[in-house]
Amino acid sequence: MGTVLGSEILAQALKSQGVDTMFYIMGGPMLETEATCIKLGIRAIDTRHEQAAALSAEAWGRVMRKPGVCMGASGPGATNLLTGVADAFANASPLVAIGGSSPRVSFGMEAFQEIDQLAVFKPVTKWAERIYDARRSPEHLATAFRQATTGRVGPVYLDLPGDVLGEKVDESRVVYPPAWKTLPRARGDEGAVKEAIALLGKASRPIVLGGSGVWWSDAAKAFQAFVEASGIPFYTTPLSRGSAPDDHPLSFLNARSSAFREADVILAVGVRFNWVVQFGAPPRFAQDLKVIHVDINPAQIGWNRDVEVPIVGDARAVLEQLGEEAKGKLDPKKYAPWVGKLRVVDGEKNSESEKAMSTDNTPIHPLRLCKEVRDFVKRDAILVVDGQEILNFGRQSIPTFVPGHRLNSGAFGTMGTGLPFGNGAKVAKPDKQVLVLHGDGSFGINAMEIDTAVRHRINTVVVLSNNGGWTANAPWQLPLPKPGRTLGFTRYDRMAMELGAHGEFVEKPSEIRPALERAFAAGRPAVVNVITDDQARAQTVRFSAYQT
Repeated sequence: MGTVLGSEILAQALKSQGVDTMFYIMGGPMLETEATCIKLGIRAIDTRHEQAAALSAEAWGRVMRKPGVCMGASGPGATNLLTGVADAFANASPLVAIGGSSPRVSFGMEAFQEIDQLAVFKPVTKWAERIYDARRSPEHLATAFRQATTGRVGPVYLDLPGDVLGEKVDESRVVYPPAWKTLPRARGDEGAVKEAIALLGKASRPIVLGGSGVWWSDAAKAFQAFVEASGIPFYTTPLSRGSAPDDHPLSFLNARSSAFREADVILAVGVRFNWVVQFGAPPRFAQDLKVIHVDINPAQIGWNRDVEVPIVGDARAVLEQLGEEAKGKLDPKKYAPWVGKLRVVDGEKNSESEKAMSTDNTPIHPLRLCKEVRDFVKRDAILVVDGQEILNFGRQSIPTFVPGHRLNSGAFGTMGTGLPFGNGAKVAKPDKQVLVLHGDGSFGINAMEIDTAVRHRINTVVVLSNNGGWTANAPWQLPLPKPGRTLGFTRYDRMAMELGAHGEFVEKPSEIRPALERAFAAGRPAVVNVITDDQARAQTVRFSAYQT
């Protein structure tokens, strides 16, 4: 055995951890690592911006239910990863981010691209470390994967100084730990499980709320089984859509507000009481609501909302425990009046929604676009939604039936996630339809990722709701016109065609379905540019309400 470079050790350590895909932008001091990764058979997808690399890796990881990997060069190459890493942190998504950095021997000397990258990344990661000895790269990488995947999952960061990557090491002295493995599932306290079922048994208007923890613990089957056995209506947060199909008999999407407001007991599984659920506070929920909270992270229990029954444990393990304990103790007939009420509310609002979605007006209403997308995509399609108006319209009108097949920016509200998410998801599951429903403003942030898709033959289809700017126009809603709102009705389809993608331009409702059919039949990435009504504003919570 001879000598090996630190960059080669890092690449082999990634391979030893089971990495088969990574997203990156080339640059020093990471070039040799990237070249070695490719030589070792790792699929290396070079994006047009490091932010997109991190977002694509996050989406890949969310679909595959394991850490995605992204890599950037030193200085701005690393800090450009930051928004994607922060998005993963807010969404509790596992991600391994690697950044090159200035040589350790010149730290503090204002070397080329020198900045304390470790200090930059620590606030938005579960764990961050700098490697000072090339021999320890495999050990640190194994720790990174363990940190990213245990407890509340999340992103981690490794900082690689250039001289560490260039260090020559006796190959016989390098040890590669085995690939990370999932730990045994932590069960909940038996007494708390019994208490939870007893509380649900006394309830007359209970609901089950599933969060992203249901997905990360592979608990979709256990979630649906418990709902069906108990007869309790269920809801999910955006990151857990599809944990049970949205058309399940106990799913009443259009009655969500009524269910939250009137519920007397909630079983929240893998849910954070953050702004997504309005902190679990009135008026979104009743003041006297009783909460059963299941979470793998003890620090989440009682955070923002008092909890009657706390259960610390893995979502799947606890749901299975609850299911066993509920046998003979929960009677679905007891909740029939409550289920019936929600069914009526859901039906009435659904009828109103269908009328709004069926309009033939031009400019096209975004809800009509949503209807065409809903009626076109396959049941197991992966839907990515990114924007302002279209995000809210899509959330309200397009269902999801398969767990892990609905992606949006989540808790951090990051604009520009759509196309990178779509590319990452398509790389993860190339045999599935992947449709990105994008606002034109958010699309522009990472629009050059169409080039990434073309070069790497990632057949993502982007459908633009192009209302000519950021958010809806609706100038009467503000004392002054929205500053910086107008972007113009740009021909993004032509831009996509210049980059080698398929393009479609749509101005009439009747043209949407044929354009979708041609886009998916094209056999290459596509952009369907749909001109929509710039006055159409989705109902959503005002930004100021997120903070109260």
